[in-house]
This record gives sequence, structure tokens and C-alpha cells, in this order.
Amino acid sequence: MKELSRRDFVKAVTLGGVGLFMLRNPKAAFSYQANEKLNLAFVGAGGRGAALVDEFAKLGENIVALCDVDWQSAAGTFQKFPNAKRFKDFRKMLYEMANEIDAVVVATPDHTHAIVSVAAMKLGKHVYCEKPLTYCIHEARVMREVARQKKVATQMGNQGMGSSGTRQAIEIIRFGAIGQVREVHIWTDRPIWPQGIDRPTDTPPVPPDLDWDLWLGPAPYRPYHPAYHPFRWRGWIDFGTGALGDIGCHAFPMPFLALELRYPVKVRALSSGHNNETYPRWSIVQYEFPARGDLPPVRLTWYDGGQKPSTDLLKDILKGETIPDNGTLLIGDKGVWFNGRLLPAAQFQGYQPPAPTLPRAPQDNHYLEWVQACKTGSPTMSNFEFASMVTEVVLMGNLAVLTGETVECDPKTGKVLSPPEAKRLVARQYRKGWSL
Repeated sequence: MKELSRRDFVKAVTLGGVGLFMLRNPKAAFSYQANEKLNLAFVGAGGRGAALVDEFAKLGENIVALCDVDWQSAAGTFQKFPNAKRFKDFRKMLYEMANEIDAVVVATPDHTHAIVSVAAMKLGKHVYCEKPLTYCIHEARVMREVARQKKVATQMGNQGMGSSGTRQAIEIIRFGAIGQVREVHIWTDRPIWPQGIDRPTDTPPVPPDLDWDLWLGPAPYRPYHPAYHPFRWRGWIDFGTGALGDIGCHAFPMPFLALELRYPVKVRALSSGHNNETYPRWSIVQYEFPARGDLPPVRLTWYDGGQKPSTDLLKDILKGETIPDNGTLLIGDKGVWFNGRLLPAAQFQGYQPPAPTLPRAPQDNHYLEWVQACKTGSPTMSNFEFASMVTEVVLMGNLAVLTGETVECDPKTGKVLSPPEAKRLVARQYRKGWSL
């Protein structure tokens, strides 16, 4: 196959300044016709995975393989798609069906996103992976590099990025509707799962349909307990990335693209404290981003566990409206963007947004955007080139939370410079028998 030149690749990934991955000669790496069906395999078929199977089935793609370490959790999906081959170990699935699978959808807990996605990409499979893209910063960098090398179509599962409204918001802010932005606030009602708790001491039996060793994957061994699986794993430091990992990869991309943010210079955090087992009950994380050309420095502040920006600030902006439990606020010197609205409302009455400059997802569908990319090489907004960088920055916040110290970074490369404990947490040591 004809190789994509480095110059074309660099030009493609910087299209519109948003890091879109688009092959200029799609047929060099993609042999599908737009109306052909993809053969999709799913790793994670219960919980969030079950919902993703349904979404891609609606698009008319072939569901050829379903893999889940917990067959009880996946039972409903197995019944819906009886012709799909069933597996517990994704490695066995990839080995036995290497010539049948076109693309892989990953919907496992955070700590196994990378090992599954990287294995699939190394076989030349296109990959859709749920957010956060990875458990740790090192894994995000490996994901980016393997996606580059294999030139596969990729998408991180932050579905709101498929919305035309989100892409229009990026264009509005880039166009200067609210002026120069120096301050961003993002808050969430998460966690909605237990955090700030101790490790259980009892050891109930492993359910018969669950392969607990496979569920643990590269994480340190510990006995099974329902405090971890299903769903509650998000709050445990060995398995999840907490509220910031859960929602940050949904909320950060819009301001990142609108303000052309990359890596911060400093990240600091205030929290309820943690016990090395679970993330804090609440945290406030502050990122300091440097100036970018003519764009000024930006301070982005994240809040979770019931924390929010100052009441005076929000009351002044919302003018008596109820303060919502979830919010994204960009403060410019000419106005404010808040949860999809330009404020003050009177100032922006009759405002006409600029002409579109970003491509739109077909039918505003994040999943269909990736499917078409698999077939034709068309762009995806949350490709791993961009999503890995956002994930790195999100996880830098967790470094500050876990160490309790200010984390300093190289704003050009994203390298964590200090403190030593944060540098150690950039990568995790995998359990014996697991590797990228």
C-alpha cells in the first residue's frame, strides 16, 4: 500500500488546529466501500458495553464477537446477538478472529482500556475506546503512538463531541464572541459511586460467571469483592480515575479546542484527602496554561463532589437562576459562555454564529462518525491524537490530587517535571503476565 507522507500526515493532524486525523488518500489504508458493513468486536458487553453494542447495531454493522469477563453481566447482550461468538479473554478473541474482525469497541473499566486497545491496533484493527482513554499518562502516549504507526481510525467515547452544538460552540469562542478568555470553570455532580472509603476486609466467593483474574488484568492482585465490580470500580485508585477521569474527558475537549489549549505548566489540587485506596469525596483542581501566540494564559478550575465556583461569581452571571449541579463556564473580557448559552442574554440577542469551519459528524452521531472513518478515512473529532493529549491533562489533575503537591509540567511536551512522586505515577507497573 502507498505510504502516507510525513508532510501530509502533519498537515492532516493539524487540520483546523484541532488535531483531526484524516488520511488524504483513504484507499491507501482503508479498503472498504462506504456502504459495506464492518465486522465489529466488543470487549465489554455488559453495562456501558451493552449500550454501545446497541448503538452500533442500530447503524447496521455486523456484531461478530462479544467478549466479557462476566458472562452474567453480558447475558442480555448475548441473547440479543446469538450469532456473535462469545469470549472471556480478549486475547483469545483477537487471535482466533484476527481475519474476521475489522474494528474493536472497548468498554471495559479504565485500568484495561490500554491493553485491549493497543493489542487491537497492533493487529491493524480500528478502535473505539470509552473515556477516559487510559488509566495513566504513559498509556495515553502509547495509544497515540500505536494509532499513528498503524494509521487506524480511532475515536474516544465522549459522545457530546459528535454534536453540532458543541462544534459550533468551539467556532463561536474561536471567532471571539466573548473576547479573550482567561478563566474556565467546570463542575460535576460526580462521584455518584463510593469514594473516601477503606478496602473491604471480607472475601466473598467469586461469582461463577466472573473470571476475576481477567477482570483485574494488569492491576495489582486483590480478592474479589462486590465493592469493586460491577460499576463501583470508578472510585478505586487501582482501577478507576475518579470523578475527574469520568467527566473530564467529556468536559475538557470543548474549551481545549476553542482556546487551543495543550499541556499546562502547573496543576494544583485541594481535596478531602485520600487513603491510597479510593479517590477523595471531593476535590478542586486548578490548571495553569501558558499563553499560546496571541491567546492569553488560562486558568481552568475543576470541581467535583458538590464543590462549585464561588457563589458570588455564579450569582452575578446567572442573575438569580438556580445554579445547576453540572456546568461549564468560560469567562471572556466581552462576555460569557455558560452551558451552551452566551451571556448576558441581552448583549447577545440576535447574535449570528460564524460560518462553520469544523467538519460535522454525520447525523450528529459520534458513533457513525467513527464507522465512516473506518470505511473511508474521513476525520473523527475525538481521535486518539487529540484524545490522548486531553486524557494526559485530565490525569495530571489526578497526580496533583494523589500527591497533594503542585505538579509542574513542560507545556510543550507534557513531560511531568516534579514532584518525584508525580513522576512515578505517570506509568504503572503491570502485574506479571501483562504488558503493552
